[in-house]
Amino acid sequence: MKDNLLAMGARAILLFALVLIACSPPTSSAQSISFGANSSVASASTTISYPIVDTGQTRCYDATSEITCPSSGAAFYGQDAQLTRHAPSYTLSVDGLTVFDNVTGLTWERTPDTNGDGSLTESDKVTWSNALAHCTARSASNYGGYSDWRLPTIKQLYSLIKLNGTDPSGYSGTDTAGLTPFIDRAYFAFVYGDTSAGARIIDAQYWSSTQYVAPSSDNKTFGVNFADGRIKGYPASSMRQFARCVRGNTSNGVNDFVNNGDGTITDNATSLMWSQADSGTGMNWQAALAWVQAKNLSNCLGHNDWRLPNAKELQSIVDYTRSPDTSNSAAIAPIFNATAFINEGGQTDYPWYWTSTTHATYNGMGAAGVYIAFGRAGGWQKVSPSATCYTLFDVHGAGAQRSDPQTTTGLVTMGTACSGGTAYGLGRQGDVQRATNFVRLVRDSQSAQTSYSLYLALVAR
Repeated sequence: MKDNLLAMGARAILLFALVLIACSPPTSSAQSISFGANSSVASASTTISYPIVDTGQTRCYDATSEITCPSSGAAFYGQDAQLTRHAPSYTLSVDGLTVFDNVTGLTWERTPDTNGDGSLTESDKVTWSNALAHCTARSASNYGGYSDWRLPTIKQLYSLIKLNGTDPSGYSGTDTAGLTPFIDRAYFAFVYGDTSAGARIIDAQYWSSTQYVAPSSDNKTFGVNFADGRIKGYPASSMRQFARCVRGNTSNGVNDFVNNGDGTITDNATSLMWSQADSGTGMNWQAALAWVQAKNLSNCLGHNDWRLPNAKELQSIVDYTRSPDTSNSAAIAPIFNATAFINEGGQTDYPWYWTSTTHATYNGMGAAGVYIAFGRAGGWQKVSPSATCYTLFDVHGAGAQRSDPQTTTGLVTMGTACSGGTAYGLGRQGDVQRATNFVRLVRDSQSAQTSYSLYLALVAR
């Protein structure tokens, strides 16, 4: 009993210390700095050019399964399902060829039927170069009445994801009728991988135009898997995936950061305010939610309405022009601070950050939380069939979105790491598992609603 009380006291002291560290503003004054292709900075903004579509998650979870959504102050309070912002909204064109996103102002192909045979099958999957060519051909043919089609950036493509889906990874059957994909099938044509053609059920990946900035032998390029609900870097030189072209609102996915000089960063493009610093240490998902509540009680950085960002909010601040191996930094604009640490392979690296979003599985469980990798998205691989240990590789790239066990009890042992210790990972690429990830706070800036109303008026024109 005494030991338990001491342990609880130690955890409380640690949480309090972390709150003080993260809530200490810098001494620098407000500034505006420009950051290249993925972001820009301005002193003021009147409209939201990059509204974040809600994830669509409506269920709450504890560390294993669905629960009744908790009240403020209770364990697991503050998760994705407890806040809806910019609910998904689509309009199908009269000819049925295109879908207009009423939130982002983007227009999409309804179906990725690249060979034009009227059905969606494995034969519609293409290489990355052919995906680019497909969208060029759509423009040349004035598809749907438009001549400005393009392959979407990873941020634009991720706007379509609905995180009320269920991950079929580990499902041994072939009947997909009971599965829920991570995209709205009422508007967008979708099929799971065809197992009779040699694919896995989860093989429903879609190309983006965003290549991983770090050098890779397989020309790694980011895509979204709408079957299992993840972003990963895929081998563009060899893999075939679906391609869905987009047009309109080229500002979507471009940030507009302002350093407020008080430990906060405002993105005028999304009307979200972020903490400039992160948590400084990792923690499990329940602790991350509790940490946010503690920061609100302390009026951290002058605000008491911080939240753990959902998956789409957090992915919006990834800077895909940066990576540990090219800029020696996290994949985030340098206006932010990101804690450096030594990863499982002995490299200087940068954190994965928890989101408030649960990664639910086909069997109704919710033991994994969604994270965004701002450092390497590592995987354990054997360098040869005879190897007796596993080596860490950046298999999916900084900027990937994957999921992690919400507690260390969910870690899966693969074997011995060549760098020493145990290799915890899952899947055929040995996706590294940690179960303790970092946290960055977000809140709505005060101008959010006014700016969004102005944006909707512009889109409606």
